Amino acid sequence: MISARPEAATLPDGRPVQPRGGPTVVRMMLGAQLRRLREARNISREQAGHAIRASTSKICRLELGRTPFKRRDVADLLTLYGVVDSGERETMLALAEQAGTPGWWHQYGDLLPGWFEVYVGLEEAAATIRTYEVQFVHSLLQTEDYARAAIRLRHRGTPESDVDRRVGLRMRRQRLLDQADGPRVWSVVDESALRRPLGGRAVHRRQIEHLIEAAARPDVTLQILPFRAGGHPAVGGPFTILRFAEPDLPDVVYLEQLSSALYLDKQEDVDDYTAVMNDLSVQAESARDTVTMLRAMLQEL
Repeated sequence: MISARPEAATLPDGRPVQPRGGPTVVRMMLGAQLRRLREARNISREQAGHAIRASTSKICRLELGRTPFKRRDVADLLTLYGVVDSGERETMLALAEQAGTPGWWHQYGDLLPGWFEVYVGLEEAAATIRTYEVQFVHSLLQTEDYARAAIRLRHRGTPESDVDRRVGLRMRRQRLLDQADGPRVWSVVDESALRRPLGGRAVHRRQIEHLIEAAARPDVTLQILPFRAGGHPAVGGPFTILRFAEPDLPDVVYLEQLSSALYLDKQEDVDDYTAVMNDLSVQAESARDTVTMLRAMLQEL
């Protein structure tokens, strides 16, 4: 039986669901379990979609954990997949209900577009977050004042009350780094982002100091890609690779655009971006030399 407490959730095969990931990781693991059941019966996504009166694309989204589950849909899929054991069915149905529980970020739903809500949930569930940044310091490593300046720049004309809430959301996301089971963050940032005096001299200086402090953390690796590195393979701009502790869950590449985002999880795409990230890490300053470079920047401010 499944406990009513999220931290006690388990899949039918006895594997626990990570509590930190909230509803997102529950959806992802439930979706992966449904995919395994479907494939074991040699049932196509088209056939599965027909069984729940839905499209093939919806089955794909369900199996990737990108959309909430309806209890009726899960029940119909379990029947199609030949799952008749009442205990196993009840566990899966209870997980479907748990997967629909709003995450903490739901309170910011009026500010967050759906495509970014997905990212916040994935970030919350990730075991490793690797990023390449070009214009800004990564959100998880920003000071409050730097975040405010970046948000004002991105959302010109936004009421100050909304700016405050967006800053609050960004600071709330950073609590991940203070959790015992929080993710490892490995960020490569272009030197141009660190030279840009966003928010003015005082804000800029405090942000550099904050990065020096962050670089001392055991769960943070920070590297600067210096101007002298010349050309590099990340011609498409910034990107993030999210990796999860659960081996059944694929890595996800996140590409944010001005008014939307792309989520790539096909192995060939992930492999391409991982290779680029590895190349960037080789071209960038080492973690130790990055701190030296940051201290030199402070002397210039």
